[in-house]
Amino acid sequence: MMMNTHPPILELKGVAKRFTLHHQNGIELPVLGNVDLRVGPGECVVLDGPSGMGKSTLLKMVYANYRANAGSIRVQPATGPAVDVTRATPRELVQLRRDTIGYVSQFLRVIPRVSALDVVAEPLAEDAGSDEAALAAARDTARTWLDRLRIPERLWHLPPATFSGGEQQRINIARNMIKPKPLLLLDEPTASLDAANTDTVIAMVREAVARGAALVGIFHDAHVGAAVATRRVNVADFRGVAA
Repeated sequence: MMMNTHPPILELKGVAKRFTLHHQNGIELPVLGNVDLRVGPGECVVLDGPSGMGKSTLLKMVYANYRANAGSIRVQPATGPAVDVTRATPRELVQLRRDTIGYVSQFLRVIPRVSALDVVAEPLAEDAGSDEAALAAARDTARTWLDRLRIPERLWHLPPATFSGGEQQRINIARNMIKPKPLLLLDEPTASLDAANTDTVIAMVREAVARGAALVGIFHDAHVGAAVATRRVNVADFRGVAA
């Protein structure tokens, strides 16, 4: 496989993570150590390794849901200088999440009573502001994503908290992929999906790779991982050094 010679969109250097168990006399639990990883445009790096190896922890550090205990995590926005997530201000993190990093988890967390259509359209509606034409275009795009992911039209105006697990996961995928971003993190995005919707997500991932996004993903389904990976990394390799 040819090496990606473009500057990385994501670069981790010497990253470590440990958890302190405050209810067990402050015992420290090393999870990851000395993580070095570069992901360039047009790559989909699949994280391999058994459960408990720290795959989701790695993604959460990139998204700054968890703070790294050591090292740097540099993310390159579409414009401007790279941002080190480990030292970013809250304002910088909000901007990164809005414009640069998409994160598809297994869980949908949304404001109650907001319709599925508006939940999906929100990332584009934020950019539209008070521009009525842009807001209408955002909703039209959301309709396209809902239709492609087989959400019945009768559900579009209902809050997704009332949906099935698989339907909620599809709403989550649409919401976090509707706005093209340079970096996309995928934490088992097909875990609750049937075969047809899994194939649709595979196609969406390939489209993101083709447009030059950098992707890092965890896939419980070996078929999906094999279908989307341009490179694989065994997270167990980052467990040998104490965090």
